[in-house]
Amino acid sequence: MFVRISKIKPSMKTILVDINHPAHVHLFKYFIQEMKAQGYRVIVTAKEVKVIIRLLEAYKIEYIKVGQKKDSLALKYIYEFFHLLKVLGIVWKYRVDYGIGISMVLPILTKITRMKVIALDDDDLTVTPTFAKAISFASTILNPSALSFEDRGPNRICHPSFHELAYLHPNRFEPQVSVLKELGIEPGETFFIMRFNVFKAHHDAGVRGLDIAQKLRIIKLLKPFGKIFITTERDIEPEIKEYQLPVAPEKIHSLMYFATLFVGDSQTMISEAALLGTPAIKLNSFAGRLSIPNEIEEKYALCYSFLPNQFEEMIALIDRLVHQKKLKEDWALRRQKMLMDKVDLTDFLVRLVAHYPESIRMAKENPDHRISVAQ
Repeated sequence: MFVRISKIKPSMKTILVDINHPAHVHLFKYFIQEMKAQGYRVIVTAKEVKVIIRLLEAYKIEYIKVGQKKDSLALKYIYEFFHLLKVLGIVWKYRVDYGIGISMVLPILTKITRMKVIALDDDDLTVTPTFAKAISFASTILNPSALSFEDRGPNRICHPSFHELAYLHPNRFEPQVSVLKELGIEPGETFFIMRFNVFKAHHDAGVRGLDIAQKLRIIKLLKPFGKIFITTERDIEPEIKEYQLPVAPEKIHSLMYFATLFVGDSQTMISEAALLGTPAIKLNSFAGRLSIPNEIEEKYALCYSFLPNQFEEMIALIDRLVHQKKLKEDWALRRQKMLMDKVDLTDFLVRLVAHYPESIRMAKENPDHRISVAQ
């Protein structure tokens, strides 16, 4: 479901959107659609990652490949250098006016091109200091309001939203019940989704999640109550392969919306499930260290997080929740409370770019950082 924002006069200005992770496709897909509809030329650059390409093609978004994703820290920075050179060539060729993304390369290019860059970041400085330093060159840094306590310099603006609400806000997202039929699930039937990470990002050194024995124990607990579907970032372990999720990645959010519980050791998908109103439980070394998940957990009670040494507490909570009556109804009320405080992030981004630079001044001056530009 789409909500058309107030009309903006057509412009031949060019916007570059840099995609480096599958979640970024979701984050910017409606922004790309809206800006094109308003008359902007939008160029999308993307890392050559299988799931990224699959999603871009599923949403019929044209893209230019600019690099690959590597696990080795040394290779990551080498490939980022070549990524920067490729994007630089595109910026010069198409005379790009605005760049936007969760990107280390775009902010650097503001120093050698005419492009104004809006850099999004929803991670704490203490967790991703290298990325935070790289984006400090951006014309504008956008953080969720949960990070307003951090000093990001005079070019920082906070917004009353979460990245996931660019595509999971009710203005943008309508769950498709047809995904249940694909998996042989009846509407209202109890089922669970589990998600496991591999922790290969540059900030994941030393981070732990669930081991195979713990995964099997969670499965044993949940199996008597309903079907189990597992999604992983890489290859799944042989012991749990029978539960591997056979659904297209572009349909996962609808499945998450209808799930009874979401359990795992990932970051983004736990937040997505929680913001969709599905109880979400995670265990990893980041528990309690990140301001965004902490706000979702502590202020809105939509998710729970546990450290690796708290597995028994996690098991006890899962057992308690699967026995709780009207679980989803309770979470729907919690979700509604959260949505009353937050805005549609896509709408915010469209207004920010469409009315730049006046919108920057307004966002800084407005106490709740909401942009309302007269047409």
